[in-house]
Amino acid sequence: MHQPAPVSPIPPKTSFLKRIGLDGFLIGILTAIFLAYLYPALGAEDGPLPISQVTTYGVSLIFFFYGLRLSPTKLKAGLKDWRLHVVVQAGTFLLFPLVVYGAYLLLPSFDNPMLWVGIFYVAALPSTVSSSVVMVSIAGGNIPSAIFNASISSLIGVFMTPFWMSLFLSTSAAGDMDLTQIFFKLLLQVVLPVTLGILLHHRFGQWAEKHKARLKLFDQSIILLIVYASFCDSFAQNLFDTLSTWHLGLLGLSMVALFFVVFALLQGLSKLLGFTRENTITAVFCGSKKSLVHGTVMSKVIFPGVASLGIILLPLMLYHALQLIIASILAQRFSRQQVVETAIP
Repeated sequence: MHQPAPVSPIPPKTSFLKRIGLDGFLIGILTAIFLAYLYPALGAEDGPLPISQVTTYGVSLIFFFYGLRLSPTKLKAGLKDWRLHVVVQAGTFLLFPLVVYGAYLLLPSFDNPMLWVGIFYVAALPSTVSSSVVMVSIAGGNIPSAIFNASISSLIGVFMTPFWMSLFLSTSAAGDMDLTQIFFKLLLQVVLPVTLGILLHHRFGQWAEKHKARLKLFDQSIILLIVYASFCDSFAQNLFDTLSTWHLGLLGLSMVALFFVVFALLQGLSKLLGFTRENTITAVFCGSKKSLVHGTVMSKVIFPGVASLGIILLPLMLYHALQLIIASILAQRFSRQQVVETAIP
């Protein structure tokens, strides 16, 4: 009989927050937004700092290093549990957009249409990598499948995110987008660097894995610059003046509701397909998460020169913070349930 893997004690609060990146990075994001509020002209598009050029090259380097750490051999080996992978990716790239688009058609519209663009952008993004695996590990799920799905989600997102955004913007009040130009920029800034990284994995993969902490610091530094510049442009043009405390509260509740709706749908689908407990945990935690890293980085490509980028990124930042809090509570609950089930003879 298959024995469940022993569950490690839940780590202390400070240790857990550090593992999921809620410490310095989240504080850094809030600081970047505050600095943009204080000095919007400094980081705006026409400001004195060359932030746009730095972040443009930084985005390409982020995806190159990401490709270096992707092992083609491990990705091939991970294809075995295909039903689980289909459910996770369907949750990430089908359930999310359909739920949000349904809400967009049925619910009253925000005064600022860019908020709906931002919410749909959240729905179109790939899943996270590190925090998804951490949550699955704590809850007692299928960790190898979690790693595979988090990795493959990022690759699929390179194409699916701009595809979904082009469809949404063409049918919404927020305008249209030049898909040809976007895919050309994606090819240069994302696809080529990732492909080059994967091809060089056999030579430099161990180096990238050895220095992953420093590479993560580089990723986060570029993201903070993008966040700062994006909010500088929005603050410089007073675009946040239309957002009240009520708008922000409603947006936060919307992000919580979005998380729980997708989580419940994935849980029901996993039960319908007869998934094991471990695979169900992997499906719900990997399929309900969204990547702040990819969302911030790809916004440079999908929304070039858009002054309201700060508003578009606002739902993503709220979802990022709320998903970590909610998922950590749920993961610990799953972990306690596993302890109880193991203890029952």
